[in-house]
Amino acid sequence: MSDDRRAIYPPLNTLKPVANDLWIVDGPVIRFGPALLKMPFSTRMTVIRLAPGELFVHSPTSLVPELEAEVRVVGQPRFIIGPNRIHYWWIPDWKKAWPDAQIYLAPRIREQADGRIDFPSHELDRDAGYPWDVEIATLPVVGSYMTEVVFFHFASRTLVLTDLIENFEPSKLGPFARVLTWLGGARDPDGQTPRDMRLTFAKPQVKAAVEKMISWNPERVILAHGRWYKTNGVAELRRAFRWVLD
Repeated sequence: MSDDRRAIYPPLNTLKPVANDLWIVDGPVIRFGPALLKMPFSTRMTVIRLAPGELFVHSPTSLVPELEAEVRVVGQPRFIIGPNRIHYWWIPDWKKAWPDAQIYLAPRIREQADGRIDFPSHELDRDAGYPWDVEIATLPVVGSYMTEVVFFHFASRTLVLTDLIENFEPSKLGPFARVLTWLGGARDPDGQTPRDMRLTFAKPQVKAAVEKMISWNPERVILAHGRWYKTNGVAELRRAFRWVLD
């Protein structure tokens, strides 16, 4: 079996219920990293239905026709979110399908996208003042390479991360990727912030952000890459971020 086929979380491109008004979608594998060290990354989107029936779409995955049809049944995408500078690729496809949706982008996405994002958008550069504030908390975690914007859905007690924790399962990786994820500190069952990424954040700022996440008392933590945490959210945060908490 190829590394890409091994890395996926089937079924792909379909809404998977997680809690009331909250779904994930496991998408296709992408390859990311330096030229000689690229490895397969599974992708994952989170969809939250807000009170008016509008959808908050976090880190969109590939929009195939079957998924588009499913999404139209559960609601209308209103807010499409690019949570950090490397999670933007499929946003144009979603904007084309729902032209009235508002696009919110973390800092430096336009720089990274190099023209792929050629439509108006809003900045994700603060922790309040968004249309979804009543139902979802927003927390930017600022680093020198990228800002990752974290979200917490109050009703379901679900924390949504992107790359601040990566948790690759060894059984879904080839030998080379197993070594890379072990060296990088991003391998299940001890997924964490990848070691190279840690160097781009100021520890006091990350510690304050993690303490805020813990104060929300999340039951579950959804990740973009690898196995996510269905229960014991606070314990997983304390374990994964011990590099700043201890």
